[in-house]
Amino acid sequence: MAMKHLVLVGGGHSHVEVLRRWGLRPEPGARLTLIGRERHTPYSGMLPGFIAGHYSFEQMHIDLAALAQFAGAEFIHDEAIGLDTRRTQLHRRNGSPLSYDLLAIDTGSSPLLATAPGASVHAVAVKPISNFIDRWKKVEARVRAATGTVRIGVVGAGAGGVEILLAIQHAFANMPKAGTASASGQRVEFHLISAGPVLPTHNPGTRRRFERVLAARGVVVHTGHAVAELLANAVRLEDGTSLPLDETLWVTQAGGLPWIAKSGLATDERGFIRVSDTLESISHPGVFASGDVAAVVNHPREKAGVFAVRQGPPLTANLRRALRGEPLQTFTPQKKFLSLISTGDRYAVASRGQWSAEGRLLWTLKDWIDRRFMSRYQNLA
Repeated sequence: MAMKHLVLVGGGHSHVEVLRRWGLRPEPGARLTLIGRERHTPYSGMLPGFIAGHYSFEQMHIDLAALAQFAGAEFIHDEAIGLDTRRTQLHRRNGSPLSYDLLAIDTGSSPLLATAPGASVHAVAVKPISNFIDRWKKVEARVRAATGTVRIGVVGAGAGGVEILLAIQHAFANMPKAGTASASGQRVEFHLISAGPVLPTHNPGTRRRFERVLAARGVVVHTGHAVAELLANAVRLEDGTSLPLDETLWVTQAGGLPWIAKSGLATDERGFIRVSDTLESISHPGVFASGDVAAVVNHPREKAGVFAVRQGPPLTANLRRALRGEPLQTFTPQKKFLSLISTGDRYAVASRGQWSAEGRLLWTLKDWIDRRFMSRYQNLA
């Protein structure tokens, strides 16, 4: 019987679980390859804590080469740039095409900067997170080197945007409110910009809690108008308002990677791969997708790390079944989930359905959950 080749594209939250389970129980008759743009993949849940200074680089990253070795997989440090589904070949930037029998994609998303003129030039995109780490260091260096008042804007008032803004504020001397002089005498202002309300997918109680926190921290909130254009030192809103900004971070809608849109795979309007309840492409059997890059046709959900994490076990099971030629199993994601949203300091707000709460104990709970998750992939022994 010929050895079948399973290729994993990307080291997202679903794929790291596939690798872990493969290491615990290898699949006979299968050869596994992981292709990743970076050797160390970040855990999105710890990004705000990393920016705020609560976690080190090592604490928030998974070593994909070590995890692949544990799984008995070949790790290729390269980037996928194209897909030929007819020849079942994956094209990569720095090597010859990679042939596969089964393909799984968990690459995350890319920012939709084309929605606002100037965004691709002047905005600092948070996604993909692996690229943002270096961008953040440059932003931090520019701000700390500046004299006088520095104005920082975050476009996108979802949980990601709010957490990133408050983490950045905490990183710059933990100021009680924007406009207060830091230890170096520098003044930093913070602006949150969104076409919709703050935390639009969360319950009213959670929104009120964060509106209070943002007001107490002196964050200037601009809601109700989308960004029309980004300039070198300003953001122009749809209503004509111009906001002077020295740094603009883009934490709003994202889409699929450009090479996926050109692959012939069925995608939605934002370029995400349309998959069935089995996480297999609705147009191309043998191609699977999970995490942010996947759009589960029968169960649309917001893009949140919890769904990628929960897809890991059913994805592993169906990849095994596909390799064996067995029927695939369906998976239904939960509709409600617990969100623990940090406020920059060691404090968090909990949100689930119509319930909300806040406190330092909730940050301790979030910290424990995140560290426990990471320990699965960092302590492989």
